[in-house]
Amino acid sequence: MGEIRFMKGNEALAEAAIRAGLQGYFGYPITPQSEVIEYLAREEPKHNYVLIQAESELAAVNMLYGSAGAGGRVMTTTSSPGFTLMQEGISYIACTELPCVLVNVVRGGPGLGTIQPSQGDYFQAVKGGGHGDYNTPVLGPNSVQEMIDHVYLAFELADKYLTPVVILSDGAIGQMMEKVTLPEPIPYKPNKPWATTGKTADRERNILTSLFIQSEAMEKRNLRLQEKYRKIKENEVRYEEYQIEDAEIIVTAYGLCSRISKKAVELGREAGIKMGLFRPISLWPFPSKQIEEIASGDQVKFFISIEMNAGQMVEDVRLAVCGKKPVHFYGRQGGIVPTPQEVFNSIKEHLK
Repeated sequence: MGEIRFMKGNEALAEAAIRAGLQGYFGYPITPQSEVIEYLAREEPKHNYVLIQAESELAAVNMLYGSAGAGGRVMTTTSSPGFTLMQEGISYIACTELPCVLVNVVRGGPGLGTIQPSQGDYFQAVKGGGHGDYNTPVLGPNSVQEMIDHVYLAFELADKYLTPVVILSDGAIGQMMEKVTLPEPIPYKPNKPWATTGKTADRERNILTSLFIQSEAMEKRNLRLQEKYRKIKENEVRYEEYQIEDAEIIVTAYGLCSRISKKAVELGREAGIKMGLFRPISLWPFPSKQIEEIASGDQVKFFISIEMNAGQMVEDVRLAVCGKKPVHFYGRQGGIVPTPQEVFNSIKEHLK
């Protein structure tokens, strides 16, 4: 049994990283995720990890690049404008095939926007974000407990597939407080013979790079990456279903919106409307096959995607449904969080 605490989302994530064997953190304060670096700075004297407040997000992601190449279990956190600045570095890390964890506690945009929660960075996270053909596994927590659980999972996926992994949270989950169970610390023992730890008497130096001047060499690396992404799609799809079995209306939502939508489904059931919730947990790889299977059910009338943006995940839902059923959308923007009643009312509009 792990330790039970009452914790804020950002602080729970930071504590989970420590317990998961964090060796290096490189970041820059930005609301609404600054508690992560504050917590890690406060706890640093008790542990054996490196913490650097970089001069910018550009510096932070490149410190992450270098430390991941040296074999460290490393992480950075930021919020939306900072995540944008990191995209070039993430592309380099993905091509070089280095394991690390990046957390985006999303706030409203575009631009500097607001410090309130949003899901406007979905496209950026799941479609690569930077230049070139690459993907990163993306996890979408919907609770403080999952902020903890996904840190452990993200580090495992990063090491397993030699890839950066993104946790896509938001300002509400980062700031809310809930009861959580913290796992026991794990004894992290890295086994990374590819790391750039220098030439010694019994080993040659390793060279890690994302630069391949010859087109044939660049294509070879791309084909290798695509094969890895195929394996991730086969093995790492995660999702949750709620009252799907007899549902005529399928609500799709991730993160904070999935909690709101779950209550909306309950409101619908109380009103005699057969509604169910499908929550993608892995936003990439997206659970397309599972959604297509649900869409094949004769009883399903339509899908509706609930998001805190102008409509982003809804495009992946439509691709997955393959035209078998109508797919609608309801969203709020600018940092406004919809209520369960709003969501329920939006669904009822499509029943008229």
